[in-house]
Amino acid sequence: MIRNILLVSVFLTFASSAIAQIAEEEKDIIVERVFGREHPGIYKHPASITELENGDLYIAYYGGSGEYEDDTAVYGSRLKQGETEWSFPEVIADTPGRGEGNPVVWQAPDGVVWLFYVNRYGDTWSNARVKAKISKDGARTWSDSFMFSMEEGSMVKGAPIVLNNGDYLLPMYHETGEDINKTVASTTSYFMRYSPQTGEWTESNRIASPMGNLQAEVAQISDDYLVCYIRRGGDFLPTDDGWLLRSESRDGGHTWTEAKQTEFKNPNSAVAFLRLQNGHLMLIFNDDMNVRTPLRVAVSTDDDETYPYARNVIGGDNTYAYPYAIQTKDGKIHIVCTTNNRTSILHITFDETAILDWEI
Repeated sequence: MIRNILLVSVFLTFASSAIAQIAEEEKDIIVERVFGREHPGIYKHPASITELENGDLYIAYYGGSGEYEDDTAVYGSRLKQGETEWSFPEVIADTPGRGEGNPVVWQAPDGVVWLFYVNRYGDTWSNARVKAKISKDGARTWSDSFMFSMEEGSMVKGAPIVLNNGDYLLPMYHETGEDINKTVASTTSYFMRYSPQTGEWTESNRIASPMGNLQAEVAQISDDYLVCYIRRGGDFLPTDDGWLLRSESRDGGHTWTEAKQTEFKNPNSAVAFLRLQNGHLMLIFNDDMNVRTPLRVAVSTDDDETYPYARNVIGGDNTYAYPYAIQTKDGKIHIVCTTNNRTSILHITFDETAILDWEI
């Protein structure tokens, strides 16, 4: 029986239709608009979030006058522990004459904060490369940028994880095709693996699928067994056959199977996937084949066998794109996503019980 009937505590300044279909009685989900048009970079897209060593939260996003404009830059903002106001976003990466994209900010166990981001060299993301910076003072100052991958079409989006053996695993993908409205079948996902002992990065195999795939999100279930969920490739035309993809590794993340369709809908959009502190798995996705709404959260308590707990955390006529999720040390789930035609960034916060109380 459903014990908690719903909620959403909403601190948004845009139209109420943006948060329709969520509900009503108990305040177990908080939705906050963090950045809007009044913040720099009118266009705002993939945001990422990390918890810093001192308990601060830090968001990175890229913004400018448009997705393919050369005036885009990567912005960073901090929410100090115990405070309620995010700092005004400041530029943390900007390449003169080239557009930036898809920042991934992440603090590693040794305290180094990594910033991976995309640098566009041509008219489409198929011309992109990946650059990086590091910070050794909690994202207050950043190193000079350095080229992380010179392969044309290389990109980042997904959250890194620390493997059981201490290595880092960074999701990457290789986007192909010259049409901004679709990717082609040769688009593939893969992982870069970092050894803190040697300081070297090595590449996994490429994950193939019939329509192509991109933007994997990964979780480790045991030393050898890892699972990733992946955005489908293709175009954005109406379909009744748009499904999220899945791949797995049985050798600790070195090699991966071909991506297969799952039962989860996917409107050719990014998802988030993470392993919680209690071992449960959480999948965040748009539960539709054609539009990026609603944003649904599903939980598996049996190592990815089933997802009996699921709930829409936000929905309605607006779109909620490119979720990025973390669990902080206090157990809270934090999701950031973009909305309002990619002009605003939302921060959604809840406990896992808000989903477990909604068994389907």
